[in-house]
Amino acid sequence: MNTTTSIRLEQLKELTHNQYERLSYIDFRLYFLGRIGRQDLMERFGLASAAATRDFAMYRDFASENIDFDNLSKNYVISENFQPLFDHIPEVVMTALSQGFGAGVTSISGSLIKFEFPPVLNCINLDILSNITRAIFLKQVVKIKYFSGSSGETEREIVPFALATDGLRWHARAFDRKRKRFNDFVISRIDDAVIVIGGIRESHEFPEKDNQWNRIVELDLVPHPQRTSVDLVKRDFGMLDGVLHLQIRAAMVGYVLLQLHVDCSSHHTSKDESFRLWLKNPIALYGVESAKFAPGYKIENV
Repeated sequence: MNTTTSIRLEQLKELTHNQYERLSYIDFRLYFLGRIGRQDLMERFGLASAAATRDFAMYRDFASENIDFDNLSKNYVISENFQPLFDHIPEVVMTALSQGFGAGVTSISGSLIKFEFPPVLNCINLDILSNITRAIFLKQVVKIKYFSGSSGETEREIVPFALATDGLRWHARAFDRKRKRFNDFVISRIDDAVIVIGGIRESHEFPEKDNQWNRIVELDLVPHPQRTSVDLVKRDFGMLDGVLHLQIRAAMVGYVLLQLHVDCSSHHTSKDESFRLWLKNPIALYGVESAKFAPGYKIENV
Protein backbone atom coordinates (compact mmCIF):
# COMPACT_ATOMS: atom_id res chain seq x y z
CA MET A 1 0.00 0.00 0.00
CA ASN A 2 1.54 3.32 -1.08
CA THR A 3 1.46 6.53 0.95
CA THR A 4 -1.27 8.14 -1.18
CA THR A 5 -3.57 5.13 -0.76
CA SER A 6 -2.95 5.06 2.99
CA ILE A 7 -3.85 8.76 3.33
CA ARG A 8 -6.95 8.21 1.23
CA LEU A 9 -8.17 5.37 3.47
CA GLU A 10 -7.67 7.48 6.58
CA GLN A 11 -9.64 10.34 5.04
CA LEU A 12 -12.48 7.99 4.06
CA LYS A 13 -12.78 6.90 7.68
CA GLU A 14 -13.49 10.50 8.66
CA LEU A 15 -16.60 10.67 6.44
CA THR A 16 -20.04 10.49 8.00
CA HIS A 17 -21.97 7.30 7.38
CA ASN A 18 -24.24 9.02 4.85
CA GLN A 19 -21.32 10.54 2.97
CA TYR A 20 -19.58 7.16 2.89
CA GLU A 21 -22.71 5.50 1.47
CA ARG A 22 -23.14 8.11 -1.26
CA LEU A 23 -19.51 8.05 -2.37
CA SER A 24 -19.54 4.27 -2.35
CA TYR A 25 -22.60 4.36 -4.61
CA ILE A 26 -20.82 6.69 -7.05
CA ASP A 27 -17.85 4.31 -7.05
CA PHE A 28 -20.15 1.32 -7.62
CA ARG A 29 -21.97 2.88 -10.57
CA LEU A 30 -18.72 3.94 -12.23
CA TYR A 31 -17.08 0.56 -11.66
CA PHE A 32 -19.92 -1.70 -12.79
CA LEU A 33 -22.13 0.46 -15.00
CA GLY A 34 -19.59 2.93 -16.39
CA ARG A 35 -21.53 6.10 -15.72
CA ILE A 36 -23.65 7.95 -13.19
CA GLY A 37 -25.62 11.18 -13.34
CA ARG A 38 -26.70 13.63 -10.66
CA GLN A 39 -30.26 12.40 -11.06
CA ASP A 40 -29.13 8.85 -10.17
CA LEU A 41 -27.68 10.08 -6.89
CA MET A 42 -30.64 12.35 -6.18
CA GLU A 43 -33.18 9.54 -6.69
CA ARG A 44 -31.20 7.02 -4.69
CA PHE A 45 -30.68 9.19 -1.61
CA GLY A 46 -33.39 11.83 -1.88
CA LEU A 47 -30.88 14.64 -2.40
CA ALA A 48 -31.29 18.13 -3.81
CA SER A 49 -29.30 18.94 -6.94
CA ALA A 50 -26.77 21.08 -5.06
CA ALA A 51 -26.09 18.31 -2.52
CA ALA A 52 -25.51 15.78 -5.31
CA THR A 53 -23.07 18.18 -6.97
CA ARG A 54 -21.12 18.47 -3.72
CA ASP A 55 -20.89 14.68 -3.46
CA PHE A 56 -19.43 14.40 -6.93
CA ALA A 57 -16.93 17.13 -6.08
CA MET A 58 -15.99 15.24 -2.91
CA TYR A 59 -15.53 12.02 -4.87
CA ARG A 60 -13.24 13.83 -7.30
CA ASP A 61 -11.22 15.14 -4.37
CA PHE A 62 -10.58 11.54 -3.34
CA ALA A 63 -10.11 10.00 -6.78
CA SER A 64 -9.93 12.54 -9.60
CA GLU A 65 -8.29 9.93 -11.83
CA ASN A 66 -11.40 7.72 -11.60
CA ILE A 67 -14.01 10.01 -13.08
CA ASP A 68 -14.59 12.18 -16.14
CA PHE A 69 -17.54 14.33 -17.18
CA ASP A 70 -19.22 13.67 -20.53
CA ASN A 71 -20.54 17.00 -21.82
CA LEU A 72 -22.75 15.31 -24.40
CA SER A 73 -24.74 13.10 -22.00
CA LYS A 74 -24.18 15.34 -18.97
CA ASN A 75 -23.15 12.25 -16.99
CA TYR A 76 -20.04 11.36 -15.06
CA VAL A 77 -18.24 8.44 -16.69
CA ILE A 78 -15.49 6.02 -15.74
CA SER A 79 -11.99 7.06 -16.72
CA GLU A 80 -9.35 4.88 -18.33
CA ASN A 81 -7.30 4.93 -15.12
CA PHE A 82 -10.13 3.90 -12.80
CA GLN A 83 -9.20 2.06 -9.62
CA PRO A 84 -12.06 1.36 -7.18
CA LEU A 85 -11.97 3.65 -4.18
CA PHE A 86 -14.03 1.23 -2.04
CA ASP A 87 -13.93 -2.51 -1.44
CA HIS A 88 -16.95 -4.02 -3.18
CA ILE A 89 -18.03 -7.46 -1.92
CA PRO A 90 -18.82 -9.76 -4.88
CA GLU A 91 -22.00 -11.21 -3.33
CA VAL A 92 -23.33 -7.72 -2.57
CA VAL A 93 -22.44 -6.52 -6.06
CA MET A 94 -24.31 -9.40 -7.70
CA THR A 95 -27.36 -8.79 -5.51
CA ALA A 96 -27.36 -5.07 -6.36
CA LEU A 97 -26.93 -5.70 -10.09
CA SER A 98 -29.62 -8.37 -10.20
CA GLN A 99 -32.17 -7.03 -7.71
CA GLY A 100 -31.39 -3.36 -7.23
CA PHE A 101 -30.88 -1.49 -3.97
CA GLY A 102 -33.35 -1.96 -1.14
CA ALA A 103 -31.97 0.55 1.34
CA GLY A 104 -31.72 4.32 1.17
CA VAL A 105 -34.40 6.99 0.96
CA THR A 106 -35.78 5.57 -2.28
CA SER A 107 -35.41 1.87 -3.05
CA ILE A 108 -34.28 0.92 -6.53
CA SER A 109 -35.92 -2.36 -7.43
CA GLY A 110 -35.28 -4.54 -10.44
CA SER A 111 -32.03 -5.48 -12.10
CA LEU A 112 -29.63 -2.73 -13.15
CA ILE A 113 -28.56 -4.78 -16.18
CA LYS A 114 -30.21 -7.70 -17.96
CA PHE A 115 -30.30 -10.63 -15.57
CA GLU A 116 -31.86 -14.06 -15.69
CA PHE A 117 -32.75 -16.14 -12.62
CA PRO A 118 -33.91 -19.73 -12.27
CA PRO A 119 -37.48 -19.93 -10.96
CA VAL A 120 -37.85 -19.63 -7.20
CA LEU A 121 -39.21 -22.98 -6.06
CA ASN A 122 -39.01 -22.40 -2.32
CA CYS A 123 -41.37 -19.57 -1.38
CA ILE A 124 -41.19 -18.24 2.17
CA ASN A 125 -44.17 -16.99 4.15
CA LEU A 126 -42.95 -13.67 5.57
CA ASP A 127 -45.25 -13.90 8.60
CA ILE A 128 -43.60 -17.19 9.53
CA LEU A 129 -40.12 -15.84 8.78
CA SER A 130 -40.65 -12.68 10.82
CA ASN A 131 -41.63 -14.64 13.93
CA ILE A 132 -38.54 -16.82 13.54
CA THR A 133 -36.17 -13.88 13.01
CA ARG A 134 -37.66 -11.93 15.92
CA ALA A 135 -37.22 -14.96 18.14
CA ILE A 136 -33.59 -15.23 17.04
CA PHE A 137 -32.89 -11.56 17.65
CA LEU A 138 -34.75 -11.38 20.98
CA LYS A 139 -33.66 -14.88 22.14
CA GLN A 140 -37.20 -16.19 22.45
CA VAL A 141 -39.03 -19.49 22.10
CA VAL A 142 -41.37 -20.27 19.19
CA LYS A 143 -44.27 -22.71 19.02
CA ILE A 144 -44.67 -24.12 15.53
CA LYS A 145 -46.43 -26.70 13.42
CA TYR A 146 -43.85 -28.55 11.37
CA PHE A 147 -44.21 -30.90 8.42
CA SER A 148 -41.62 -33.65 7.91
CA GLY A 149 -41.44 -36.77 5.78
CA SER A 150 -41.04 -39.09 8.75
CA SER A 151 -43.53 -37.61 11.24
CA GLY A 152 -46.01 -35.68 9.11
CA GLU A 153 -47.45 -32.63 10.89
CA THR A 154 -46.35 -32.16 14.51
CA GLU A 155 -46.48 -29.37 17.05
CA ARG A 156 -43.31 -28.47 18.86
CA GLU A 157 -41.44 -25.68 20.58
CA ILE A 158 -38.12 -24.61 19.16
CA VAL A 159 -35.45 -22.18 20.29
CA PRO A 160 -33.97 -20.73 17.06
CA PHE A 161 -30.65 -18.90 17.00
CA ALA A 162 -29.56 -18.67 13.33
CA LEU A 163 -30.70 -18.86 9.72
CA ALA A 164 -28.80 -20.81 7.08
CA THR A 165 -29.30 -21.77 3.46
CA ASP A 166 -28.29 -24.81 1.44
CA GLY A 167 -28.50 -22.78 -1.77
CA LEU A 168 -32.13 -23.72 -2.45
CA ARG A 169 -33.94 -23.65 0.89
CA TRP A 170 -33.70 -21.54 4.02
CA HIS A 171 -33.32 -23.30 7.37
CA ALA A 172 -33.64 -22.17 10.95
CA ARG A 173 -31.08 -23.73 13.25
CA ALA A 174 -32.75 -24.31 16.59
CA PHE A 175 -33.03 -26.45 19.68
CA ASP A 176 -35.97 -28.81 19.27
CA ARG A 177 -37.70 -29.38 22.61
CA LYS A 178 -39.68 -32.30 21.20
CA ARG A 179 -36.59 -34.28 20.18
CA LYS A 180 -34.38 -32.68 22.83
CA ARG A 181 -31.60 -31.86 20.40
CA PHE A 182 -30.43 -29.18 17.96
CA ASN A 183 -31.87 -29.54 14.49
CA ASP A 184 -32.51 -27.82 11.15
CA PHE A 185 -36.01 -26.63 10.30
CA VAL A 186 -36.85 -25.77 6.70
CA ILE A 187 -38.72 -22.45 6.85
CA SER A 188 -41.22 -23.42 4.15
CA ARG A 189 -42.26 -26.46 6.23
CA ILE A 190 -43.17 -24.34 9.25
CA ASP A 191 -46.76 -23.30 9.85
CA ASP A 192 -48.48 -21.30 12.61
CA ALA A 193 -45.28 -19.96 14.16
CA VAL A 194 -46.09 -18.09 17.37
CA ILE A 195 -43.63 -16.59 19.82
CA VAL A 196 -44.16 -18.04 23.30
CA ILE A 197 -44.83 -15.13 25.64
CA GLY A 198 -42.54 -15.43 28.64
CA GLY A 199 -40.75 -18.39 27.11
CA ILE A 200 -37.27 -18.71 28.59
CA ARG A 201 -34.29 -20.43 27.02
CA GLU A 202 -32.64 -23.07 29.15
CA SER A 203 -28.85 -23.17 29.37
CA HIS A 204 -28.61 -26.39 27.35
CA GLU A 205 -30.50 -24.65 24.51
CA PHE A 206 -27.89 -21.92 24.01
CA PRO A 207 -26.07 -21.84 20.63
CA GLU A 208 -22.72 -22.60 22.23
CA LYS A 209 -24.10 -26.02 23.21
CA ASP A 210 -24.72 -26.96 19.57
CA ASN A 211 -21.62 -28.99 18.75
CA GLN A 212 -22.57 -29.58 15.12
CA TRP A 213 -23.06 -25.86 14.55
CA ASN A 214 -19.86 -24.82 16.29
CA ARG A 215 -17.64 -27.49 14.75
CA ILE A 216 -15.85 -26.22 11.64
CA VAL A 217 -15.06 -28.85 9.02
CA GLU A 218 -12.21 -28.33 6.58
CA LEU A 219 -12.90 -29.74 3.12
CA ASP A 220 -10.47 -30.25 0.25
CA LEU A 221 -12.28 -30.33 -3.08
CA VAL A 222 -10.45 -31.24 -6.29
CA PRO A 223 -11.44 -31.78 -9.93
CA HIS A 224 -13.08 -35.19 -10.29
CA PRO A 225 -10.35 -37.65 -11.37
CA GLN A 226 -12.75 -39.39 -13.77
CA ARG A 227 -13.67 -36.23 -15.70
CA THR A 228 -12.03 -34.24 -18.46
CA SER A 229 -11.57 -30.45 -18.56
CA VAL A 230 -9.66 -30.36 -15.29
CA ASP A 231 -8.25 -26.91 -16.06
CA LEU A 232 -11.74 -25.54 -16.63
CA VAL A 233 -12.90 -26.88 -13.26
CA LYS A 234 -9.92 -25.24 -11.55
CA ARG A 235 -10.80 -21.93 -13.20
CA ASP A 236 -14.54 -22.21 -12.49
CA PHE A 237 -13.95 -22.72 -8.78
CA GLY A 238 -10.91 -20.47 -8.38
CA MET A 239 -8.70 -23.32 -7.19
CA LEU A 240 -5.21 -22.59 -5.94
CA ASP A 241 -2.75 -25.40 -6.58
CA GLY A 242 -5.62 -27.51 -7.87
CA VAL A 243 -7.51 -27.61 -4.56
CA LEU A 244 -10.51 -25.68 -3.28
CA HIS A 245 -10.26 -25.37 0.51
CA LEU A 246 -13.55 -24.74 2.30
CA GLN A 247 -14.35 -24.28 5.96
CA ILE A 248 -18.00 -25.12 6.66
CA ARG A 249 -20.04 -25.62 9.81
CA ALA A 250 -20.65 -29.33 10.38
CA ALA A 251 -24.39 -28.67 10.50
CA MET A 252 -24.24 -27.37 6.90
CA VAL A 253 -21.55 -29.54 5.31
CA GLY A 254 -23.85 -32.19 3.82
CA TYR A 255 -26.13 -29.60 2.25
CA VAL A 256 -23.20 -27.72 0.71
CA LEU A 257 -21.65 -30.86 -0.75
CA LEU A 258 -25.02 -31.85 -2.20
CA GLN A 259 -25.61 -28.46 -3.85
CA LEU A 260 -22.05 -28.31 -5.23
CA HIS A 261 -22.45 -31.82 -6.69
CA VAL A 262 -19.37 -33.19 -4.96
CA ASP A 263 -18.64 -36.90 -5.24
CA CYS A 264 -17.88 -37.92 -1.65
CA SER A 265 -17.21 -41.60 -2.33
CA SER A 266 -13.83 -42.80 -1.15
CA HIS A 267 -12.65 -43.85 -4.62
CA HIS A 268 -14.47 -41.23 -6.76
CA THR A 269 -16.77 -43.91 -8.16
CA SER A 270 -19.65 -41.73 -9.37
CA LYS A 271 -20.29 -42.06 -13.10
CA ASP A 272 -22.60 -39.04 -13.17
CA GLU A 273 -21.01 -36.36 -15.37
CA SER A 274 -22.66 -33.60 -13.28
CA PHE A 275 -20.22 -34.39 -10.47
CA ARG A 276 -17.23 -32.29 -11.48
CA LEU A 277 -15.70 -32.23 -7.98
CA TRP A 278 -14.43 -34.90 -5.63
CA LEU A 279 -13.96 -34.69 -1.86
CA LYS A 280 -10.30 -35.53 -1.41
CA ASN A 281 -10.52 -35.94 2.38
CA PRO A 282 -13.77 -37.81 3.18
CA ILE A 283 -12.39 -38.59 6.63
CA ALA A 284 -13.25 -34.97 7.49
CA LEU A 285 -16.93 -36.01 7.49
CA TYR A 286 -16.53 -38.48 10.34
CA GLY A 287 -19.00 -37.58 13.09
CA VAL A 288 -20.74 -34.97 10.93
CA GLU A 289 -24.50 -35.53 11.19
CA SER A 290 -25.34 -33.72 7.95
CA ALA A 291 -22.94 -36.02 6.06
CA LYS A 292 -25.96 -38.23 5.34
CA PHE A 293 -26.77 -35.74 2.57
CA ALA A 294 -23.25 -35.85 1.06
CA PRO A 295 -23.43 -37.67 -2.31
CA GLY A 296 -21.75 -41.07 -2.21
CA TYR A 297 -20.51 -40.77 1.37
CA LYS A 298 -20.64 -43.86 3.54
CA ILE A 299 -19.34 -44.25 7.06
CA GLU A 300 -17.10 -47.08 5.90
CA ASN A 301 -15.35 -44.58 3.64
CA VAL A 302 -13.21 -43.68 6.62
